[in-house]
Amino acid sequence: MADPVFARLAIIGCGLIGSSLARGARASGAAAEIVIHDASPFARARIAELGLADQVTLSAEEAVTGADLIIFATPVRAIGEAAAACAHAISPGAIVSDVGSVKAAVSEALSAALPDSVHIVPGHPIAGTEQSGPDAGFAELFHQRWVILTPQAREDDAYLEAVQRLADFWTALGAQVERMDDKHHDLVLAVTSHLPHLIAYNIVGTAADMEEVTRAEVMKYSAGGFRDFTRIAASDPTMWRDIFLTNKDAVLEVLGRFTEDLQALSRAIRWGEGDKLYDLFSRTREIRRGVIEAGQESAEPDFGRKRGG
Repeated sequence: MADPVFARLAIIGCGLIGSSLARGARASGAAAEIVIHDASPFARARIAELGLADQVTLSAEEAVTGADLIIFATPVRAIGEAAAACAHAISPGAIVSDVGSVKAAVSEALSAALPDSVHIVPGHPIAGTEQSGPDAGFAELFHQRWVILTPQAREDDAYLEAVQRLADFWTALGAQVERMDDKHHDLVLAVTSHLPHLIAYNIVGTAADMEEVTRAEVMKYSAGGFRDFTRIAASDPTMWRDIFLTNKDAVLEVLGRFTEDLQALSRAIRWGEGDKLYDLFSRTREIRRGVIEAGQESAEPDFGRKRGG
């Protein structure tokens, strides 16, 4: 096992990603000591039972004290407040990151909450499932998945070294690391993640509300496509509420384009324009093949998921 990248890792929030971080850091040896704080007493008790951390703290201030890497794994709208609450306890030179699906708003919130003496390097692992809570995580979640870092506009050597150390940490957990501008990240994720979730929530809600189709029929006769939508629509509602509210500009931009394309598709169906439908379906089929070739076929690695500690 390689030498630890960080001496003390503090994780604030222990849902699917936070608990997978703890498991991955433990399994890889990327952190010598793991400290976790979660606001929920039930979650803290479960973290201790699972042995996910060397220490489970009652406060975020206690968790971040002496940590050289701090990762906020809370819903995105809670990150700024959580960082402000423990800012005074963060050591100068510590690296502060997160795992949120929105980056521009998080970067602004962290900058407003934290002193200039810390290195803020926002991050986003493109990995996850619809499950949540300390039990949901597994060490292999990040294997061969992309982690996008959105460094701030700083060129000093200490900051650049901090960015590289964080990249090394994620690499140790099995991830592939990419650097990207935060606003561009938010637009890309609006297309690849946020809009698909919005569609999934909406279509499942539409099916449930149709008076001509009973809820029992929806569940009993669900075909593969609808089952996939229900899996996505089962994702954590607090997390996704925050994502849409903090990335609203990019989501609304992409949603507007999607609405226009959907109207064009509706016209093609109405007027029997089979060639247009066939061309669209052929083009999207090629995109699916590209997703598979890029190794992004599933949100989960292709092996049995380990539960518990």
